[in-house]
Amino acid sequence: MILQDDILNLKTDINQKIGQKIIIKGSLGRSKSFEKEAIIEKAYPNLFVIRYEKDESSVTYSYTDILTRTVEVDVFDGQGYSPLIPPISEVKRKRI
Repeated sequence: MILQDDILNLKTDINQKIGQKIIIKGSLGRSKSFEKEAIIEKAYPNLFVIRYEKDESSVTYSYTDILTRTVEVDVFDGQGYSPLIPPISEVKRKRI
């Protein structure tokens, strides 16, 4: 289950990484996948925009795409790429 705090933490992380290089990985269906270098261009309340380096096209993704692992994002930290791991919130449920 995705919590509101998870989305807010991810938005903050992505806002801090605007202009940084990333590698985005995802599935195209039927056992086809993609992996491309890009740059985080902009962040909005419900989505963020990346620009692919090779073909200069822009694509939008929602924050839930990362939290549901529809796409994976690795961020360049100056020396190498490290995964942008979504925050994990533990929620204890009470039995009634």
